[in-house]
Amino acid sequence: MSCCNVSDQRPEAHDLAKRINVEDKRLINCKAVDVNQLMPLKYDWAWEHYLNGCKNHWMPDEVSMQKDIELWKSNKLTADERRVIMRNLGFFSTAESLVGNNIVLAIFNHVTNPECRQYLLRQAFEEAIHTHTFHYICESLSLDEREVFNMYHEVNSISDKDNFEMKLTADIMQEGFNTDTTEGIQTFLKNLIGFYVIMEGIFFYSGFVMILSFHRGNRMTGIGEQFQYIMRDESIHMNFGLDLINGIKAENPEAWTPEFQKEIAGLIEEAVELEIAYAQDCLPRGILGLNAGLFREYVQHIADRRLERIGLGTKYGSDNPFPWMSETIDLAKEKNFFETRVTEYQTASALSW
Repeated sequence: MSCCNVSDQRPEAHDLAKRINVEDKRLINCKAVDVNQLMPLKYDWAWEHYLNGCKNHWMPDEVSMQKDIELWKSNKLTADERRVIMRNLGFFSTAESLVGNNIVLAIFNHVTNPECRQYLLRQAFEEAIHTHTFHYICESLSLDEREVFNMYHEVNSISDKDNFEMKLTADIMQEGFNTDTTEGIQTFLKNLIGFYVIMEGIFFYSGFVMILSFHRGNRMTGIGEQFQYIMRDESIHMNFGLDLINGIKAENPEAWTPEFQKEIAGLIEEAVELEIAYAQDCLPRGILGLNAGLFREYVQHIADRRLERIGLGTKYGSDNPFPWMSETIDLAKEKNFFETRVTEYQTASALSW
């Protein structure tokens, strides 16, 4: 009996290997390549975002809340200052869950590229950490968790933003939805823009300014440090999303019509007004050098930056009233928060099973 090599025994596998080419990979609607085949990479940016996310790993209970607890229990915070903190905990506690659910239930199923899916898995875990953060803060400060986590039902400025986002998830959760048509691709892009450009790129940033203003004054430093870690994560989330959106546009130019661009610009304009209303609700009177008028300028400024990143023209032309935020947001310039932390992680041998 003659012997043969492996390729002779399984010619169909050999032929398949020859047919699979990195250029066959696509961000959506990929039919030619198994979504489980990570290598070779086509979208190096997706893998880079994944690696950067891994480098930023942190857990909320590594941050001391002792000074925050002492300040919160004192009479050194005004009612308006407490309102700002509570409103932001109320918004973020649910918003992070909305983002995580959207990744798992809506986005992951329609992104057919394995390196992008690898990042989405990392992002979903980070969203869980962020939700954990707000539980940790509530527990540390002895807050009523039901009040905080239920604000999206009870505070109009929060529920309006969350309802805006949930509709975009509902659109691609409908039975039979797919991205096989131009209309389907446009609906999917609206979801991505709604969450990466608007939720993580606009809605989150007013809250970052408010909480980090306390931190800059050496007040509520535990919450401030955790918001710095969250913002570092969110910067990568947003940049991944922008790369994904622009990649889908490039691969499906028929979807990026002038009419659709006008619709997207309209969504962002609507989001800007929702965020300004939220800032006005958080800051009915000025505190910490902040007021609602400054936030109108700031929200318009960052909206222009997001419009530019997806190839749409700027609309507002507003200046940045908080220039100190630029260095905090820019990962290339911000301090390395992790150099000053001493954390002892448990090893597998130390765990009790």
